[in-house]
Amino acid sequence: MYTTVIIDDERKAREALEKIIDRYFSNKYVVVASAESVNAGVEAIKKYNPDIVFLDIEMPEENGFEIFKHFPSIPFDVIFTTAYQQYAVKAIKCAALDYLLKPVNQLDLKEAFARFENNYLKKAQQERINLLLNNVGMGCTVNEKIAFASLTGYEMVNLRDIIYCEAEHNYTVIHIASGTTLTVSKTLKYVEELLPLDIFFRVHKKYLVNLNYIKKYSRVHGHKIMMENGDMLDVATRRTEEFIKVITAHKR
Repeated sequence: MYTTVIIDDERKAREALEKIIDRYFSNKYVVVASAESVNAGVEAIKKYNPDIVFLDIEMPEENGFEIFKHFPSIPFDVIFTTAYQQYAVKAIKCAALDYLLKPVNQLDLKEAFARFENNYLKKAQQERINLLLNNVGMGCTVNEKIAFASLTGYEMVNLRDIIYCEAEHNYTVIHIASGTTLTVSKTLKYVEELLPLDIFFRVHKKYLVNLNYIKKYSRVHGHKIMMENGDMLDVATRRTEEFIKVITAHKR
């Protein structure tokens, strides 16, 4: 049986989530405590040592992220809950941490529990929390790292080291400046939403490139670009005009 603690300043939100867990997932999960503030949540966590903490982001007295300052290490998994789709969600995604939009529904919660139960998802928890705290408020700038969920766990990659990203069915292959590649279990569209638009540009349905690594653009045999690693990539005809505007205005 997995134990959970709910931290949310809204009583109705706490009660609604607890009812869903009790009704649909009581065979595996039990809510051992609910708290209305960060301080009360810290006390509950220390008392019950839960497997999962459902943590609201926006609370009146303290931001939900403040809870991590109370623990030298994070021995529990975190599932963030928020009613604000844009608020800090990008930072959470960049750290490859789980989140649910309120009001939480059964299907989304079922998927979150399934991810929790995959043992590999529990690896690098502390590192991903640290990454989240570093990225909060920064919007995952090019100087920051991003945690990519790979086929075997998580890989932390500096954004400035990504040469380009390549779609491969429902996966994405990340081409890195070191000469290595990383296969990510996310679509290229998902990856594109994480990366800064002033640095990365979708030149083709298959390619998302780091503008700083473009070596040459040619129109001799179709529209193609050569990257710094020597790879030749197609530029979609419909994207050519916008691409030229971007590269002529881009400052490295």
